[in-house]
Amino acid sequence: MLKATIEADIFKEAIDAISALVPECRLHTAEDGISTRAVDTANVAMIAITLKKEAFDSYKATTSEMGIDISKMKNIFNMAGKGDLISIELPDNAQKMAISVHGYHYSITLLDTNTIRKDPNSPTINLPGKVVISGEDLNNAIKAAAVISDKIAMGINPKDQTFFLIAEGDTDHIQRAFTKDEVKSLTPADARSLFSLDYLKDMGRVMNRAAEVEVSLGIDHPVRFSFDIAGGNGHVEYLLAPRIEAD
Repeated sequence: MLKATIEADIFKEAIDAISALVPECRLHTAEDGISTRAVDTANVAMIAITLKKEAFDSYKATTSEMGIDISKMKNIFNMAGKGDLISIELPDNAQKMAISVHGYHYSITLLDTNTIRKDPNSPTINLPGKVVISGEDLNNAIKAAAVISDKIAMGINPKDQTFFLIAEGDTDHIQRAFTKDEVKSLTPADARSLFSLDYLKDMGRVMNRAAEVEVSLGIDHPVRFSFDIAGGNGHVEYLLAPRIEAD
């Protein structure tokens, strides 16, 4: 069972974060809020997201699981204007979710959870290098790199105490090194991995809104991006596997 109202901008932010990686997911409801964990079809990237009940104007739910078509939800919430409230209602054992927004009333059929990939386990990875940077600065660096290449090297130089992003194309090159004074905080450790910009561009558009993004890195390891949404009443973690170049 779920019965809730929430500001459209808050819920759209959560849906956008999920849609950056997957078109559908298993949404878990509990008394203290909602959550999901999903991996993309190529097993390259994962998202874990929570939205506390405090993010809602009103919230009442029991522990349950439902299959959500994220692409459809995103299109629906694009109808909402700034300041609009979204009303969501799902009775016990129902197969349709009632959504009201901006005067429109939808009845949305839920997906069969048996057809959706099971929630991935959260991997335990030692990522010693950490930097906290504004989401806007991070996204701008990603966008700049995407002009040059389809991949980007990201890491930390502990000697210079910088967080760097480097992209190399067939003939062109771009580098951006953020000094310790340009970021919120930096934990120096040898770290450098290569990543696909196709994934990072979609993640970057979401992270652009975050005041702070914690980036955790290692050597040829995945990168973890952690940031808050919904005024601190929600949290998102992206995990992206490194790109392995052929010798």
